Amino acid sequence: MSEIINKVKQSKLVTIDLEKMVDGVHLFELDLKDFLFHGMILKEADFREKMKVHNWNQYKGGYLAVTCSTDAILPKWAFMLVVQHAEEFAEDVFFGTKDEAIRDLFRKKLDAVLWDQYEGGFVLLKGCSKLHVPPDVYMYATKKLLPHVAKLMYGEACSSVPVYRKKRAGISSDS
Repeated sequence: MSEIINKVKQSKLVTIDLEKMVDGVHLFELDLKDFLFHGMILKEADFREKMKVHNWNQYKGGYLAVTCSTDAILPKWAFMLVVQHAEEFAEDVFFGTKDEAIRDLFRKKLDAVLWDQYEGGFVLLKGCSKLHVPPDVYMYATKKLLPHVAKLMYGEACSSVPVYRKKRAGISSDS
């Protein structure tokens, strides 16, 4: 009986699992309607008092998405006040819903990657994950990778979709 050889492990293929970038991250959503009179009207003194007594500690070590689910018209300083209270506890504060904040968080994480480590490499952006990774996150990662990689694929090592292959020097694109 012959030995089973894992050709994927032997290849120069590097897999990037975007889901791992936010693995273990706690993302909270704060709806400002709960700080408004009838969920619609900002009364400054009441708003400030509710901000002061709110349990900000619950966001410790997590990320906070700040939104308003009603059609209330809020002054910009209201959002600034949230940041002032939350910044001691939350890792970061984002404007928008949880879904919008996860996109911003992915971008923040992707901006911190040293992309030149993939120079000339064959890279696979992992496709299947437990967490829904939005398409625009894959687009952003692709923009970051294209200047560096020789080949970019999407999916799984056993069944990937080619996305990009750098043209070799001396070969025309008509070939």
